[in-house]
Amino acid sequence: MGAVSTPASRAPLLPPTEKPRVVVEHPDFYVVHKPALWLTHPVRARVDVPDVLTYLRRATGEDTLAPPHRLDRETSGAQVFSRDREAAQRFFTLFKTHLVGKTYVAIVHGTPDWDRRTLDAPLGDLGLGGANRIAIRQAVVPDGRPAVTDFRVLDRRAGHALIEAYPRSGRLHQIRAHLSHLGLPMVGDKIYGRDPEVFLAFMEEGQTPELTARLGLARQALHAARIAFPWSGTQFSAELPLAPDLQAYWEALPQDGAPA
Repeated sequence: MGAVSTPASRAPLLPPTEKPRVVVEHPDFYVVHKPALWLTHPVRARVDVPDVLTYLRRATGEDTLAPPHRLDRETSGAQVFSRDREAAQRFFTLFKTHLVGKTYVAIVHGTPDWDRRTLDAPLGDLGLGGANRIAIRQAVVPDGRPAVTDFRVLDRRAGHALIEAYPRSGRLHQIRAHLSHLGLPMVGDKIYGRDPEVFLAFMEEGQTPELTARLGLARQALHAARIAFPWSGTQFSAELPLAPDLQAYWEALPQDGAPA
């Protein structure tokens, strides 16, 4: 994943505290609340990490379930799973033609002086060297792939902002990299956060209590709050409230002007 190798003795990842739950059961698909620290589907790794696809297939007995899109392990929120091959093909077309809208909510360090902003800035590999030691880090680069994100500030408090993000394109780490470019690093972000050494420490030692204390959260503060798409002649949408751990972090921050 990064510029350093991962030791075989790496500490295990923190286990999730929640299980996935179905929030919408449609004849063609499920909308599921994916908790943080769950993978979308199984991957080969040095440590065992639970994944939503395996969990759902066992819970429902439906072996034809498939995820038409993916959320990062640390991201919580709304995720769709098609229930049969025909639905999977319909979703493939919807995503390919950019007809699926996904809205995210993030908690960031910093208080922007704008309420709404659209960032049109190409993203690509930053490249190893200099201050960057992480191979997968993305950045705004002149020869990058087109990337556009709409941002809206929902609230501000204690040097933080609660920001809604609507990515018009689907680039790797788009929201996180764009927020970093704006000088608004996401709370808990190991790659694009305020401490450039956190990801390397995570790869070496796992999610230790000390690392969580440095980050403020055990995962990046990003939540998939809404998904919308056309289906069978109507516009379908589903919304999920901010995940409990992110809500707790936000509510613990003192409001501007209030005593800490």
